[in-house]
Amino acid sequence: MQATAAIPQVPKLINTSPPVDLSDSPVLVNQAASRRDNRSALLRALWIGGVLLFYLVASAWQLGLPGLHYDEAREAGQNAMELLTGAPVTAFRDATVSLFGVQLPLMVQDYIGALNVYLALPLLALSGIGVPNLRVLGILTGLATLLLLERTVSTWGETHTGQRLRRHVPLSAGGLIAVTLAATSPSFIFWSRQGIFVTNLAQPFVLLCIWQGLRWLWWGERRALWLAALAAGLALYAKLLAVWVIAPFALLMLAAWLAARRKEGAPRLTLADLLIAAALFLLPLLPLLLFNLQTGGTWATMSGNAATSYYGVNNRDLWANLLVRLPQIGVSLEGSQFWYLGAIYANRLAPWIALGCVAGGLLAHWRMVGPALLLVALVVLCSIFTVSDLFITHYALLLPLFAGLAGSGAAALLARAGRLHPRPRRLLEGLVIIAVVGWSVAGALAVARYHVALAQSGGLADHSDGSYDLAYALRYNGMGAPIALDWGMDATVRYLSQGTVTPIEIFGYTSPAAPDDGLAARLAPYLDNGQNIYLLHAPGQEVFRGRRAVLEQQAAAKGLHMELIDQFSQRDGTPLYEIWRAAP
Repeated sequence: MQATAAIPQVPKLINTSPPVDLSDSPVLVNQAASRRDNRSALLRALWIGGVLLFYLVASAWQLGLPGLHYDEAREAGQNAMELLTGAPVTAFRDATVSLFGVQLPLMVQDYIGALNVYLALPLLALSGIGVPNLRVLGILTGLATLLLLERTVSTWGETHTGQRLRRHVPLSAGGLIAVTLAATSPSFIFWSRQGIFVTNLAQPFVLLCIWQGLRWLWWGERRALWLAALAAGLALYAKLLAVWVIAPFALLMLAAWLAARRKEGAPRLTLADLLIAAALFLLPLLPLLLFNLQTGGTWATMSGNAATSYYGVNNRDLWANLLVRLPQIGVSLEGSQFWYLGAIYANRLAPWIALGCVAGGLLAHWRMVGPALLLVALVVLCSIFTVSDLFITHYALLLPLFAGLAGSGAAALLARAGRLHPRPRRLLEGLVIIAVVGWSVAGALAVARYHVALAQSGGLADHSDGSYDLAYALRYNGMGAPIALDWGMDATVRYLSQGTVTPIEIFGYTSPAAPDDGLAARLAPYLDNGQNIYLLHAPGQEVFRGRRAVLEQQAAAKGLHMELIDQFSQRDGTPLYEIWRAAP
């Protein structure tokens, strides 16, 4: 029998077994999803970074213009300069608290706290006393507002996803759109440049209150409730008109909590939580309370102007006041109120895009857009009451809310698009993208045109850089204590001259329309000294009218005549400020 040799096994070079489909492998699916999430996160980070960079450049460009407004100096710069230089502090209503021998102002107006004064101190100490140095504070405040706007809108959108387990809220499309709309808004940029002028410090505190309030309501975080209460107190101390937002938001939060409680889904609320929240709310208001114990100023202003405001607004005529406020929504969205920059430009698309986003969002997801719209509507209704006037600058507080509402509407549309078939989905997404890009481009163009106009005009009226020339002339011509017979010069000159010129205001604040009976008596001792000089606005530029006539009458009664020493104008030649002397 013949033995057979074993045949060696040849390894297979070609796999003939059926292929294995790995496309549904959980590992590969998760890896692909993770890569998509990382790309999306990177794109969103680049998006918000680019938007914030645009805001910083657009708001910081030629920051010394327009000229320093009286309110910027009075409500931050002057007191900060005095504290830094060791000069006597000219506190509002002389209300101060002493700390280590330093008199610290409690308020800068009856309804505006001194927060901007103290926040300006480190900036001015590091960079020096100047106009751009002071305005950096408003720009940084605007930056904080944009960041908090994104967090607020993203958190509001997260509460409609049903994901209660995820505490970290990622950057959302709605939040990014809201930031984009605000950061390219001419109103937001130019109000932030002069942030102290409009007290934009209330903006971030209001948004912080809303953001943390939502976190408490959705996730039951006790510290979020406490932080919301603290932010509410800070917002009110920054400016009391923040109550327009704080009060409606608190009522809506209470209603939402009660509704959730009936469904056994409300966050736990103990007596200790309430007491801690109340204490944190009252803590920032202690200076306001102390101010009123010393002066009673806030109560006197509120009660004295409740029916008819200081500038004559009838607070009982609700319909007429609402008809003034409603158009201001569109004006603030398009940014056509900055005449004092030298021209009027606007983003005409903004109101229509905002309206389209809100209307479309209501149709797509009314539960997401409806409550936000209700809050904004209540805030607008609150704004028809004023102790001063129906100034459009008040809507600096509301502008981030308008942008947030439009962003929420756009997010609702995008969420709806995600549930459609490919063709209508791409159409709806494309419309949202076109709207956001259109708003941004139109807003950026308006901002650029405003900057060109500002470079030529230097600012108009009370915003003119002619005040720089006035302060320089007074400082370097030995006119250290001029008699100011109109509003708008005292604090501005004090700050610009770094305290070397200290005007004496005697024109009287009783009425802008006519001088009080005591003005003549206040003028008399100054007219006895022929070395005194008098500051007046040029004819047609007066804020408190009739003071010039009293000066001329009293001078004539003493056998004197008024002699014009110098006059200062806008860059277009329009006279603004005058220096006079009473001569024999």
